[in-house]
Amino acid sequence: MGQWPIHILSFLPRHKPGCSSLVQFANVGWHAQAFHYYDAEAGYIVEAREVLMRFVISALLLLVLSSSVTAQKTPTLHLSDYVGTYTDSPGHTLEIVAGNELFAVLDEAKYVLRPSGGDSGVDQFKTITGQTVTFPRDASGKVTGYKEDGEFHPRVSAAVTPESAALAMPLPNGQNSPSDYRYHPPADLHDGIAVGDIAHSSLGASTADAIVRGILDGTYKDVHSVLLYQHGKLVMEEYFYGYSVQRPHQLRSATKSVVSALAGIAIDKGSLTGASQQVLPQMSYASYANPDPRKAAMTLDNFLSMSPGLDCNDHSSTSPGREMVIDNAPDWVKATLDLPLINDPGAKGYYCSGGVSVVGRMVENTVHMRLPEFAQANLFGPLGIARTDWVWNYDLTNADKEYSQIHLRPRDMLKLGILFADGGSWHGHPVVAASWVRASLAEHSHVDNVSYGYFWWRPWLNVETPSGSQHVDVVAAQGNGGQKIYLVPQYDLVAVFTGGGYNADSTPPNTIMARIVLPVLMAAQSGANSASPTK
Repeated sequence: MGQWPIHILSFLPRHKPGCSSLVQFANVGWHAQAFHYYDAEAGYIVEAREVLMRFVISALLLLVLSSSVTAQKTPTLHLSDYVGTYTDSPGHTLEIVAGNELFAVLDEAKYVLRPSGGDSGVDQFKTITGQTVTFPRDASGKVTGYKEDGEFHPRVSAAVTPESAALAMPLPNGQNSPSDYRYHPPADLHDGIAVGDIAHSSLGASTADAIVRGILDGTYKDVHSVLLYQHGKLVMEEYFYGYSVQRPHQLRSATKSVVSALAGIAIDKGSLTGASQQVLPQMSYASYANPDPRKAAMTLDNFLSMSPGLDCNDHSSTSPGREMVIDNAPDWVKATLDLPLINDPGAKGYYCSGGVSVVGRMVENTVHMRLPEFAQANLFGPLGIARTDWVWNYDLTNADKEYSQIHLRPRDMLKLGILFADGGSWHGHPVVAASWVRASLAEHSHVDNVSYGYFWWRPWLNVETPSGSQHVDVVAAQGNGGQKIYLVPQYDLVAVFTGGGYNADSTPPNTIMARIVLPVLMAAQSGANSASPTK
């Protein structure tokens, strides 16, 4: 026989009571004919070749049996088994879609489900927030629905909509390779937004290449659109995951910045007296729970800056005013104003989504119009945004499963960004007072340790440069999932992102800005020769 690799020796017994040990081993291999083994029970000397064959056969049998047991305990995971439409609540459905991972789609929002195993084997998953979701099967092995918090939700169809299926990958098959991308200047839609070639801007074509390459290869997941507007021209506009230039996108909490603009317009029209106006006199409620004389001092400014003093903190699991509690109330405004005070108004900022419903209702009560109609007449209309181009189910009750958010097309989000970047004017015509724009973008509080204006964030992004890390201040309207309108006045930039990374820890738009966009602009402004950006 020839040489055997040393790992074969692991199949042989180290020592057995009443038996001798193997006499000799070579360092790397061994020659079967040269060694013998004494079997005390058999009472004779057996050639090592026979011993080896005996042990090898036994080991192979054990491996086969072990593989069989493992296969029984761990069935193959087929994500396609779970694909379909399910009843979420009466009259409301969600879809389960499979791509490289399994995810649920609810109201166009994507929520990843990760396998967790457990007693249910492959049919058990966890949401990003840690909730367990299981998929029961019938006797034939077909998935019949899903269970969450002990409640069964039946599967009504094995089909999903094309829009939900498109969320599985950035671009359709055949276009999804980073090498397939070729930059094209945005189309001139004659919508009031001038367009240009990124090669003629400070950004350069390599910036667009780096961004798209990172989205297509999964470095920046679930980015639905990227729009870059510099020096008065839209120079990059790209869409992914089935989205397009004409399709409105949910804004989530970026809706708050729109409500802030409407409050400013109401002040400019004289319906509201100013940010210092007290809130309660503008409401129609006879009384409030948790009475406190300090409630009478709460102002529009306090709610716009997230500092009304109420026990309203979305990021606290014990706050009675956290978003999940307020959302289940029959009247969000009343539920928010009923909360107990824990600070003097204006003393401390907490992220309080209930506060935006108070501001919206205050505007409605003083302008005597529903907020969406007031928005179309005084904000969207002047920007050239048609009523048919956006959706806003503004209800402020627990019947509203859209959480009173706006759906806008990314170009219309860009118009809002340009409006505020230009001091409230659109093509020379004032829409929002310049004084209100300045007040909205100025610091009024700190929320989650971030500077905060009037429903506008004032964060900084950390940018690595050849001379070290630098903080770049930006102003942003932002919402869960990666909805962003960035204003970066020092580089004459407005950037818009939409995304589907809901409840995710990462924020791809922040990373794209810090790693790709801002380093190029900083280098261009300093006159340095910028290298091609990397993803």
